[in-house]
Amino acid sequence: MLHWGDDDPSYSAVKNWVAEFKCGRSSIVDEHRSGRPKDAASAENIQIINDMLNKDRRLTIRHIAETTGINCSTVHRIVSEDLGMRKVSACWVPRMLTEEQKKVRVDVCTDLSHLQAEPQTFLDRLVTQNETWVHHFDPETKRQSMMWKHVTSPTPQKFKVTASAGNVMVMLFWDSQGVIMTNYLSKGSTITGVYYANELGLRELREALKSKRRRKLRCGVLLLHDNAPAHTAGIATSVAAECGYELLPHPPYLPDLAPSDFCLFPLLKKHLRGRQYAQ
Repeated sequence: MLHWGDDDPSYSAVKNWVAEFKCGRSSIVDEHRSGRPKDAASAENIQIINDMLNKDRRLTIRHIAETTGINCSTVHRIVSEDLGMRKVSACWVPRMLTEEQKKVRVDVCTDLSHLQAEPQTFLDRLVTQNETWVHHFDPETKRQSMMWKHVTSPTPQKFKVTASAGNVMVMLFWDSQGVIMTNYLSKGSTITGVYYANELGLRELREALKSKRRRKLRCGVLLLHDNAPAHTAGIATSVAAECGYELLPHPPYLPDLAPSDFCLFPLLKKHLRGRQYAQ
């Protein structure tokens, strides 16, 4: 028996050759092969998939594969590696602004940038206002009710309670030093321009500033409130001018100029949660 050392063919290879010779094969040279299979990620296919995605960004990998006849794994590799794309969800924004609203926002921000040339002076003059609903009982959040316990201690339970139907609207005027004035809307009333200007807000604010922030009156009050109908009513703007307030412009749907919604009300309601108030 011949031994070829490390070059000895395996038993399965010898068996295959014997079978080939029994079937009439006479040559011991390997037959020609077509070579490596053609890669489906060709420049042509990449361009086809790119054109499809440019027409419809919501196409799925499966739909592209079925349309082009390319397997899903290759389509995924083309999209992610060759085209450098990834699938993301749309980002929620408060409002889709028109071109005119965008222009107004740019103009207002440009005007406000001049007032902020001296930041400390700007903050000393600024007074902001907003309203919010406060419930007579607002249950604690799950995070607020968290507590430490031992391994052997029973897990604390919490009954599911919704906020009470009874609520009251509170209006706050405040500045960088704190709350200046608080007023509550009487039951059954609505905030109109007249109510905001005379009964609830602007005139009473001047009296509160005299007792708490007299220096602010001397420097000139910059009043910031949103563009709710009650705030932009003619009587409200005329009373504000009569009281000597300079109204800062507030473009539509601009959350950046609503510090009460981000800095004050969330902390206020967090402090009130879990407390019961008489109706």
